[in-house]
This record gives sequence, C-alpha cells and structure tokens, in this order.
Amino acid sequence: MTEITLAFECGQRLVNPDKNILGCLTLWRFEAGLSDGLAVEQARYNLENTRSQIPTLRTGSEQAMNRIAVLLGEQPGTVHTELEQYKPLPVTPLEVAVGVPADVLRRRPDVRRTERELAAQTARIGVATADLYPKFKLSGSIGLEAFSSGNLVSSGSRTLSGGPSITWRIFDVGAIRQNIEVQSALQEQYFIAYEAAVLSALEEVENAIVAYAEEQNRRQSLTETTRAAQRAVDLAQYKYKAGLADFSNVLDAQRSLLSFQDQLAQSDGTVTSNLVRLYKALGGGWTSLAQNEKK
Repeated sequence: MTEITLAFECGQRLVNPDKNILGCLTLWRFEAGLSDGLAVEQARYNLENTRSQIPTLRTGSEQAMNRIAVLLGEQPGTVHTELEQYKPLPVTPLEVAVGVPADVLRRRPDVRRTERELAAQTARIGVATADLYPKFKLSGSIGLEAFSSGNLVSSGSRTLSGGPSITWRIFDVGAIRQNIEVQSALQEQYFIAYEAAVLSALEEVENAIVAYAEEQNRRQSLTETTRAAQRAVDLAQYKYKAGLADFSNVLDAQRSLLSFQDQLAQSDGTVTSNLVRLYKALGGGWTSLAQNEKK
C-alpha cells in the first residue's frame, strides 16, 4: 500500500512541484536497478515519521482554539474560522523601555493594593490612639415657637438650645492601649506583605527581562543553525543525486533540519510569550523608546 502511495505521489510530482521529489528519485533509482531497497525504505519511514507528527500538532491546535473560545465566553468551535487563518507571529522589538523601578511599583496593581492596605492600617493606629484623649461634642437645635401662626415670623418666636458634651474612656485605658498594640502589630504584618510584594514584583520584572533577552539570543542562534542545516540538506541531496553518497546522509540531514526547524518555531513562540510576560510584569503604562525619540 505504501509503495502504491509513494508511486502515486511521484506521478503527481509531474504536475505539482511541491511533492516529495527526493522520495520519487529514490524509488526511480530502485526501479532502474541503480540502488537497493534500503534507500527506498529509509525515504519511506522518514516521510511517514514526519506525517505521524501532524495529528499531534492538529490536536494541540484544536485544543488551543477551543480554549481561546471558552476564554472569550463562546462555545468551543465558534472561533475556528477566524483562528484558522495562518498569519506569521508578530515581530517583537529588540528593546523595551522598562522605566525606573519606582514607576514599575506605581504601575503594578498588586503593589498598589498592598500599599493602600498598609496606609489604611496605619490610619487605624491613629484612630485607636485617639481613644486615649477626651472627645468634645457640640450639639444644639434652632427652631420657631409661637402660640399663633401670626407670631412665627417675629424675632421673639425663635428658639435656640444646645451645649457642649465631653466623653472620655478614662477607665478603659488598658483596653485602649491593648487595641493600639494590636493595630500596630497588624501594621507590621501589612508592611511585611508590602515589602514582599515589592520584592516579588522586582524579581518578576528582572526574570522577565533576562528570559526575553536570552530567548532572543537563542532564536538568533537557531536561525543560523537552521540555515546551515538547510544548506547541508541541499548538499547531501546533490551528492546523492550524483551518486557520490548514499541515502543515509540525506536522511540524517533531513532529520536534523526538521528538528532545528521545530526548535526555531518553538523559540519564536517563546519570544512572543516572554514579551507578554514582560509587559505583564512591568504593569503597562509606558511608552516605547521609539516614541520617546520622536518626542
């Protein structure tokens, strides 16, 4: 069955240049008695091994699209038409304006939340301390009072009552001081949480910057590696067609090229993902270096 399939593809090669020309050449050489069946079988399992990876990739792609649909609040399968349009990954900038650490701390919502919690707890200490002192209140009322409706507009119908009042929890000093100590201890806990949030934010930013920069270096190296592997495949195929090398050299070169291409594709996605993580760590709200230079 596989021989029929390969032969059919070789026939289609005459009308479709994208077919597996090397596999066809191997089959033709075998049929002409110029090589043994080993090269044919090697070409066949190299082809089928590559095809075996396609279902796994399709499954992962399907799961990713369904996940995106669920995150958008849609039913699985509703965004396939839009996402099946193949587009290249967005080009990531070589440099990102990260700003000064103080700006990062002001932008991140988790740091701002812990800072506000610390400020609120500090204010509670002041409220608890205020209970040590007396509180003065001034209350009163202003109204009109008359025996007849005609006298309501006269100045004598006006009434005024009121007076100051003092409250002082002088017999609860022990409880008040204990409450102050409790609020102070809570403030220390909030301060520790704020300090931990600041350090965690700085760590996340630093790690994101390093990961983004180093993955770009890795992608550049993989790009050069893939180019060299492609040249090696072309050279191996040329030597095989000329009868100067056996098919195992071609097979090894193709296998290496496929591996490097896969690593390069994964690195492209990792660079983009690392840039998103860097934006998230920075908290957003900045302008790029190019925009600053235009200003």
